[in-house]
Amino acid sequence: MAETEIRPTNFIRQIIDKDLASGVHSAIKTRFPPEPNGFLHIGHAKSICLNFGIAEDFGGTCNLRFDDTNPVKEDITYVNSIKEDVHWLGFDWGGEAKYSSDYFDKLHGFAVELIEKGLAYVDFSTQEQIREMRGTLKTPGTNSPYRDTDVKTNLAAFADMTAGKYKEGECCLRAKIDMTSSFIVMRDPVLYRVKFAHHHQTGDKWCIYPMYDFTHCISDALEGITHSLCTLEFQDNRRLYDWVIENISIDCQPRQYEFSRLNLEYTVLSKRRLIQLVTENHVDGWDDPRMPTIAGLRRRGYTPGSIREFCKRIGVTKMDNMVEMGMLEACIRDDLNVNAPRAMAVLEPIKLVIENYPADKSETLIALNHPNDESMGTREIEFSREVWIEAEDFRETANKKFKRLVLDKEVRLRNAYVVKAVRVDKDDAGNITTVYCEYDPETLGNDPADGRKVKGVIHWVDAKSGTPAEFRLYDRLFNVPNPAAQDDFVSAINSASLVTKKGWAEAGLAADRETHAWQFERTGYFCRDKDSRDDTLVFNQTVGLRDTWAKIGD
Repeated sequence: MAETEIRPTNFIRQIIDKDLASGVHSAIKTRFPPEPNGFLHIGHAKSICLNFGIAEDFGGTCNLRFDDTNPVKEDITYVNSIKEDVHWLGFDWGGEAKYSSDYFDKLHGFAVELIEKGLAYVDFSTQEQIREMRGTLKTPGTNSPYRDTDVKTNLAAFADMTAGKYKEGECCLRAKIDMTSSFIVMRDPVLYRVKFAHHHQTGDKWCIYPMYDFTHCISDALEGITHSLCTLEFQDNRRLYDWVIENISIDCQPRQYEFSRLNLEYTVLSKRRLIQLVTENHVDGWDDPRMPTIAGLRRRGYTPGSIREFCKRIGVTKMDNMVEMGMLEACIRDDLNVNAPRAMAVLEPIKLVIENYPADKSETLIALNHPNDESMGTREIEFSREVWIEAEDFRETANKKFKRLVLDKEVRLRNAYVVKAVRVDKDDAGNITTVYCEYDPETLGNDPADGRKVKGVIHWVDAKSGTPAEFRLYDRLFNVPNPAAQDDFVSAINSASLVTKKGWAEAGLAADRETHAWQFERTGYFCRDKDSRDDTLVFNQTVGLRDTWAKIGD
């Protein structure tokens, strides 16, 4: 019998187990509610995997619902990118995506109900005055002069707000709760504000828009959400969440539960900071492979499985902590080590000329696509008198620890012959441009017949058939583990986060449109970038063969 995968557990899953066992709920329904004002990042991936994963494991459903209450910052481009990211990660919300704007009519009705109950009022104070009236963590708030306006006047004022008779900032609708509460969020929070803006879903129907805290809980209730999962910064807001639900005429009573957000070393996960990186051109758009966005990780070569595995490994807790970047990189390295076929590419080429190989000869060699997985098959690679090798793979003199090509020493060309370096050419600056060798024609697939020990193996690309390629080598975007803690986080950007090299790749890669990622032997894992052209391939380095940053921290 096949082994059953052990389902991960955490405090949220334990709550759900208890709710199902006690009959509080007979079915589970969650939601993922992104605001469409930017691209999703790796922190959102944690929430996606949690919400959709729980629904899947408990036989429930998960809604994709856009929190689209601020049309000034939102765009249909972000809506489409979010849909693509969720699908790419391997999840499906079933049917059409939902929008908070789907409920604007009902939300407006609930606002009217609160006014009729004496639990909301229209405030004509300025934003600055409202901020001052709220008080601080140490001092209680003070009542607005409009707090005790009668119901009839408030209803008329709110109707005028809805009809567009007030300017932006001239007034707002506030809940009437408790200006002395120890939780500032409960000090008469704003429920609606005037905003003359075209909405990507509702057009110009509305000139007032509900606030997140008012919208979110009601949307959950209307959709029958059983467990509303959000990050810890919304912990205090749970009191407002419950207050709204308890004071309107609605049957469903969803509960909010909070978990720690993801903090990842050497990057920022604040959408405001990510937007700044994009708008100030510190990166090349939202899908720049250095960005922690799902689109950037996808372009970098990360797989859905590697990101899901990362989210599984970091777990779900109530404790804030900083996750090492190496943990994310280990997940994609483990994935590609098993699933990525091998190929050869030379990033910093120097010419190697095999002088005793016939000048007019060319032969086709056979190479394994994966040394540990025969099912991946083999590939043909061309070999001729001149090949490209890495500049760092040759030295004129070296000690015994250097297992690559040295003058008067032998090395094997991967999947090909044993060669011996005999002399070099240099340019005017003294840089080696060409290495001249002799090969042993009996060593294709065989060790030297006389028992010579050849310990080194280097990769190469045939100069006659190889394809020109650009290699983009990516490093951490920031030089410090916690750039968000810097006074100016932009000043911590790593100037060497992108290094571009011009080299050569196996000829077969140009025609291979099916494979997305390769391990370039002895170099790292790479994927084809969308900037690739017919005459030049472009490859992004996904991750190195090993964690080089771990050595820095030792």
